[in-house]
Amino acid sequence: MPRTADHALRRAQITRAVREMIAETGLETVTVSRTAARAGMSVGLVQHYFRTKDDMLLHAFQEVSTEVAGRVAEIVRAAPAHRRTIADVLLDALSEYLPLDEPRRAEFRIVRAFAGRALDSPALAEVEARTAEAAHAEIARAVRHGVECGEVAPDVDADTAATRIAAVTEGLATRVHRGGTGAADHARAALRAELATVFTGRCRQYDR
Repeated sequence: MPRTADHALRRAQITRAVREMIAETGLETVTVSRTAARAGMSVGLVQHYFRTKDDMLLHAFQEVSTEVAGRVAEIVRAAPAHRRTIADVLLDALSEYLPLDEPRRAEFRIVRAFAGRALDSPALAEVEARTAEAAHAEIARAVRHGVECGEVAPDVDADTAATRIAAVTEGLATRVHRGGTGAADHARAALRAELATVFTGRCRQYDR
């Protein structure tokens, strides 16, 4: 009997090849033919799963976004057991978006490549906008929880604070990626300082 093709495995092989090429040499070197060679399959088979370069990039971006979201969710899930403040949890969560080590640098290159491509593609731009809005909503939710527990003053507007925090995080990610003296070493300190302007109080959640 003929073997049933493992479609998920093949898609994963193709996406891994795309991610590796973007991380090593940038988006411009990614083509369907080069991806096929890297993945060890035919051009026709790659095109069976991803018709265009944008389709491959979209899947790689979505995969990276899912992986980062999974790590963030685990940080949030583990927080109560360690009696951590919202500000500290948010610092670790947002640090997952900073290219502070090789895996996160590779992820950042894919995110940057996707953002650049999205400038000329309404379909990709829509996905990027939804992803950014979801991240904004999570930060705003953390700020609102901070208000509830006492870490954030009641008059702080959560959406405004989230916009500022997200912008600082994005700026720091770019700064770290560019390199420079102490960029990576100071990134978390800079992010912590920004969060301290919003999370100015003491959490009452653990005062029991």
